[in-house]
Amino acid sequence: MLLIGLTGGIASGKSTVASQLVAHGAVHVDADALAREVVEPGTEALDQICETFGADIIGEQGGLDRAALGAIVFSDPAKLARLNAITHPAVWALAQQRIAGAQAADPLAVVIYDVPLLVEASANRPIRFDLIVVAHASAATRLERLVELRGMTREEAGRRISAQADDNARLAIADVVIDTDGSLENTREQVDALWSRIVATRESAQ
Repeated sequence: MLLIGLTGGIASGKSTVASQLVAHGAVHVDADALAREVVEPGTEALDQICETFGADIIGEQGGLDRAALGAIVFSDPAKLARLNAITHPAVWALAQQRIAGAQAADPLAVVIYDVPLLVEASANRPIRFDLIVVAHASAATRLERLVELRGMTREEAGRRISAQADDNARLAIADVVIDTDGSLENTREQVDALWSRIVATRESAQ
């Protein structure tokens, strides 16, 4: 198995990179999906979040009200750190299970662990990657995407970007950088080149 960590800031085009790699044959493990799974009703993580941030973050159906929680944590770095301390270990544990399952199904699998907060969670990371790929676009580009494509105000978009690791911290851990500031075609060409590199690495290891 070849295990690749894929990360990038919000609206960096990381999902585009992941989709292209999956189209080439990679197995996708999505940390965002796992993060939703670990806070479903009845989970220990959701109970801890409720105890920490109050019952107002629970919606009418008993699930997590993400908008209410986001309003609390994205304007307060200390509260965001407290949330991450609850969710990150649970997500890592579930990720390890999914990665192990992919390896059991195919020992030669290329597994992409798609994780936006790889830098932020690196201190508690129990997973060792063969390659770390960073999808990178400038903060100005990402802000415009959040406003135009996701309907955020410029203030909200700025808070979301500022709440994550800065670009230098992400780039410092990168083995490969996919520049997504340009056209979609240009991004896909870079991903195709990365896949060729991955295939060559896998073949040389056999």
